[in-house]
Amino acid sequence: QVQLVESGGGMVQAGGSLSLSCAASGLTFDMYAMGWFRQAPGKEREFVARISASARSTYYADSVKGRFTISRDNAKNTVELQMNSLKPEDTAVYYCAADRNSIFNVGSYYPSRYDYWGQGTQVTVSS
Repeated sequence: QVQLVESGGGMVQAGGSLSLSCAASGLTFDMYAMGWFRQAPGKEREFVARISASARSTYYADSVKGRFTISRDNAKNTVELQMNSLKPEDTAVYYCAADRNSIFNVGSYYPSRYDYWGQGTQVTVSS
C-alpha cells in the first residue's frame, strides 16, 4: 500500500519561511519523479515543483521560482519543499505526489499525471 505523508505546514508571516516534507512508503521511491502541488480555497490544484527520480532535474512554477526549492533523499524516501520569502498568495493546502513516468513534458504540470497523492498539509501566510 502506497502512502505519502506530508508534514511541516503551519502559519507564518509574509516574508517568512517554511519547510515541507513528504515521507513515502510502499513504492520503489527512486523510480518515481515527485511533485508538489497546492490548492487554495475555490481554486484548482496547481503545480508547484517537480524533481526527477535521480534528483538531477528540478522544475518550478513561475510563481515560486527563486523562492522555493525542491529536493529529495532517496535513502530516506523523502522529498522536501523549502519555501522562502512566502507571500499571502502562497496560502493553500500543499500536496506531494508521485509520478512513475519519468519523462517531463507538459503533462507533468497536471494532477492527472500523478499516480499517488498525500493527504495534504495547510500552509497559511499572513500579511
